[in-house]
Amino acid sequence: MIEADDAARVVDALAKNLAGVAMSKSNFARLPDRYWGYYARGHDGKGKFAVIVTYSENEADVDELIKMYEGWVAKSRPPAR
Repeated sequence: MIEADDAARVVDALAKNLAGVAMSKSNFARLPDRYWGYYARGHDGKGKFAVIVTYSENEADVDELIKMYEGWVAKSRPPAR
């Protein structure tokens, strides 16, 4: 299980990264009209983390991305011990 301090550091790093991206409208200047996503990945001495932020005017786009991710996790995760 992840330790509370580790979880807090991960969320802090993600929040700072996303806040930095959000502060500049130029990061969003060339986005498609209906759908966009943001992927960030990081690590510390204990492990790795990533975040995917997706926006779409079509709810099915977001649902499909979640399904794809869940399928990838199911295939990639080692069996529970």
